[in-house]
Amino acid sequence: MRATIEFLLNGEPVSLDAAQGTRTLLTWLREERRLTGTKEGCAEGDCGACTVVVDDLPVCSCVYPLGCLDGKALTTVEGLENHPAQRAMVECHGSQCGFCTPGFVMALYAHYQKPSASVADAIAGNLCRCTGYAPILEAGRRMFEYPHKTQGAASPSPREGVSHPRFSAPRTLAELERVLRPDATLLAGGTDLGLVITKQLRELDNVVYLGNVCELKRIEDTADHVEIGAAVTYAEALVALGALHADIGELLRRLGGAQVRACGTIAGNIANGSPIGDSMPFLMALGATVITQRRAIALDVFYNGYRKSVLEPGEYIRAVRVPKLARAARFAVYKVSKRFDQDISAVCAAFHVHEGKARFAFGGMAATPARAPRAEAAFAQGADAACAALGADFRPLSDHRGSGWYRMTVAQNLLRKFAAGVGPRAIFEL
Repeated sequence: MRATIEFLLNGEPVSLDAAQGTRTLLTWLREERRLTGTKEGCAEGDCGACTVVVDDLPVCSCVYPLGCLDGKALTTVEGLENHPAQRAMVECHGSQCGFCTPGFVMALYAHYQKPSASVADAIAGNLCRCTGYAPILEAGRRMFEYPHKTQGAASPSPREGVSHPRFSAPRTLAELERVLRPDATLLAGGTDLGLVITKQLRELDNVVYLGNVCELKRIEDTADHVEIGAAVTYAEALVALGALHADIGELLRRLGGAQVRACGTIAGNIANGSPIGDSMPFLMALGATVITQRRAIALDVFYNGYRKSVLEPGEYIRAVRVPKLARAARFAVYKVSKRFDQDISAVCAAFHVHEGKARFAFGGMAATPARAPRAEAAFAQGADAACAALGADFRPLSDHRGSGWYRMTVAQNLLRKFAAGVGPRAIFEL
């Protein structure tokens, strides 16, 4: 295995000592390469000012560890040459103070390369205080009217992974087993771990990046379940999981901006164990199972405390197995947050009823994502009985996203909403 990180920067081959692998891409670009077009706004992957494009996907370089670039092609705003995204932003007057502009240009450039979503979805991960977004949305539409411009270079394809005491990026399970130590910090998408670097200012050692392990990048779709590999990103899993139920696709579309979905993983969300992680409630409601290299663990017994799980030292998630819904099953997922797009939930709730058996799961209501066993049992007596039982299942805390009273009231109203058969976007459809 190599002790260097190798990638392309605006078409130029770069080779770095793997010891730099835990440094953020943004600091390396600005401080080492003097590519200052990429800005730092929030340092937590929320504002999009630091957006760059990796293999045609937008990522937030402020929380993107440099080592994750191994074997990939990176494009920054300096690498664009009169691209239609730039031309459209100029002609539509999409910039005022200009601080956020490079990030918007790169988000639009990624959308131009792979226009799989609406322009609004493509820039949902970018914030601007000046323009009111209308000129930027217009630029996103107009850029497709210009002659198509192919840009970028093919990613390098290393045959072996990276191994270094500070940072490793294996490319196979065999290499992963070779570099993995019980005290290793596992890195999947970095959308949460990156904040340890930028906000807690910690120097990370013995980091093992899972995103290049080919066996962990697989999606298996069978007659009764979908199995999502631990290195599969939200963007890659969206179609398979959205096919299970439309509400899941809608939830994943709101789970961060395009930059977060391009990096973050379902398995990483589970392993991180945040009580407000959005994927765990619907996975618990469906009866998902966590597959490690040693065993299978039902997700609803995976957590044993705040950000703690039953995983043993050296044990890691290989895949998440998600059962498919039966034809007669009733299912819904609801997310309540202060902003509609790209915001952390105050409460996330999932409901699943089949053949008289209920599975309800919530995020934001306890120290861990959890099911509501008393409400599940009481649901047969009606929504009011189940709502009353929720008070015995949870004692939610108060924080800046909502008081305990607010969270309980929201959870009960979401349960009533499910019982009434109201979809998550009903208010918009009105």
